[in-house]
Amino acid sequence: MFRLAFAMALGLACAIGAQAKPAIAQFGDPKYPPNFTHFDYADIDAPNTGTLHFQNYDQSQSYDSLNPFIVRGLFAPDVRNLMFDTLMQRSWDELASEYPLIADDVEVAPDGLSATFHIDPRARFSNGDPITASDVKYSFDTLKSAQASPMISSQFSEIKRATVVDRSTVRFDFIDNSRAAPLIAGDIPVFSPKWGALPDGTHLPFDQISVEPPIASGPYLVEARKDDKEIVYRRDPNYWAANLPSRRGMFHFDRIVFKLYLDQYTKLEAFKAGNDDVDREYSATQWARKYIGKNFDSGLLKKETFPDGPAQMQGFVINTRKPEFQDRRVRHALALAFDYDWMNRMMFYGQYTRLNSFWDASPFGATGMPSEKELKLLDPFRAELPPEVFGPMVQQPSTKPPGSLRANLRQARELLAQAGWHYRDGALRNAAGTPMRVEIMDDEPGFDRLLIPYMQALQTLGIDAHMREIDSALYQKRIDSFQFDVTTYIYPPVTIPGIELERRFSSRAASQIGSENYSGIRSKAVDALVHAAIAATNLDDLEAATRALDRVLVNEYYVVPQYYERDVRIGYKTTIGHPRVVPDSYQSEDWIIDYWFPAKKGAAALQASATPGNARGTAH
Repeated sequence: MFRLAFAMALGLACAIGAQAKPAIAQFGDPKYPPNFTHFDYADIDAPNTGTLHFQNYDQSQSYDSLNPFIVRGLFAPDVRNLMFDTLMQRSWDELASEYPLIADDVEVAPDGLSATFHIDPRARFSNGDPITASDVKYSFDTLKSAQASPMISSQFSEIKRATVVDRSTVRFDFIDNSRAAPLIAGDIPVFSPKWGALPDGTHLPFDQISVEPPIASGPYLVEARKDDKEIVYRRDPNYWAANLPSRRGMFHFDRIVFKLYLDQYTKLEAFKAGNDDVDREYSATQWARKYIGKNFDSGLLKKETFPDGPAQMQGFVINTRKPEFQDRRVRHALALAFDYDWMNRMMFYGQYTRLNSFWDASPFGATGMPSEKELKLLDPFRAELPPEVFGPMVQQPSTKPPGSLRANLRQARELLAQAGWHYRDGALRNAAGTPMRVEIMDDEPGFDRLLIPYMQALQTLGIDAHMREIDSALYQKRIDSFQFDVTTYIYPPVTIPGIELERRFSSRAASQIGSENYSGIRSKAVDALVHAAIAATNLDDLEAATRALDRVLVNEYYVVPQYYERDVRIGYKTTIGHPRVVPDSYQSEDWIIDYWFPAKKGAAALQASATPGNARGTAH
């Protein structure tokens, strides 16, 4: 039996009786009943066979590690998703609900300050060892330690400790009675303490476990590696959870081959030649003009768009650790120089939408004037916040008539002058005569055509703007250690804001190597609003906190917002099929890898492709 004792009103001092429920929901009730057989967006009748030849996962061009939890190195494509199961599984068509995976039983204390998970007795690691409560505690303690990346450890900052109750039971104590805390505990990935063990009986420190294949809990194993550009995963034939309701209709391919290309043009040509099965396209120009050829004409290849989930913030992140960017007026000037409207018209074929919020097209994003609840959160910091925070939600600079880039640059020049930057001797200089230099760092070949117009606008202001393009491994090291001026970053989307706000925006995260606070934000107001969002006990309070936070972040110009896709663009072979139902919120690459399948008419061809030579990815 799957049990859940949930406090009916968190924060009350009186004891409240526990109530059994089939799953955890942060707000309201879970969508799926106790006897559900599979998620609605999973196709349980699809074939399970063949090899999926995939391209660059998340646009990474190389990898040098099999450990996705540490700062060191760039980890292999999708290794966390394919090899590490969590205590519970989040559904992709609800705000925040979880269902049984490694844990088959969970009970939240009436006061909301702890949750006790029972491990499914069938649960096994990839080496056949049973998963025990002590393994779960080891995984948590390791991921919460200084050996893990701050981006990982911060995910579990709401959890105070893990305690082994017995061989199959582990309890997590929370810092407070946040409604999100039990779900955060359910998100803990589990791996064996034997991972990193050496033949002589010693054990590598966790932050030095890099090339050793994980002894993990997920559905796939590493079968082969070919330098830092290719990896093959093989489905574990003994994967114990394959028939759980939270796993039925997933992981249809026997093997998944990732081949990483150095640039998007080579990647596309390989797909068009039929060497790869799926291509997640991020370039509007390529999608509009390049998805043509004999294999499209013959019907072997197809292009299709799918409705996207919540908009994700993408923008030029400005590193305020650099003295020249600490003045808000300078950051505002950098925002005024970005001509989105021209780019969308001339380069993107109108396929994008301008971002005006960190939670655009979402109930968590700010619009219009602040509500009474928002003002109550913002008022204590009125003296230190820009007045614009308390007015209508700002819209990003436009160059649509009657606006123009020239008018925006005039305003930018005035702001720079107010901040002490004046044009003289051929450059924009401060009072000490130091010229302003802006290096825009990027790791995506082809992105320069978008950066060049922006740099030209900055140069018009007298700023020495230039671009530095580096490979993805070095790029990751540079941003992890905050060694950049400006870079484009895409904040991974979430269905419901929570603990990730702390690692992205809190003062504490600003000095943590490997955190997502790339802008270096240090603000008492932001810290308070992040805390209010994490501590929210109902949706109204959460929405008020995130909207207030949105107003501060946008009006402080820590990021120059760019744009987002309204639809996900995917090219694929017609030997591959996709589920009938598209989930409400998903990461597109993982949706393909987890839920797409061999089309029934093409299953035989895919099975034939899964020969030992091709399975290792040595030839496509």
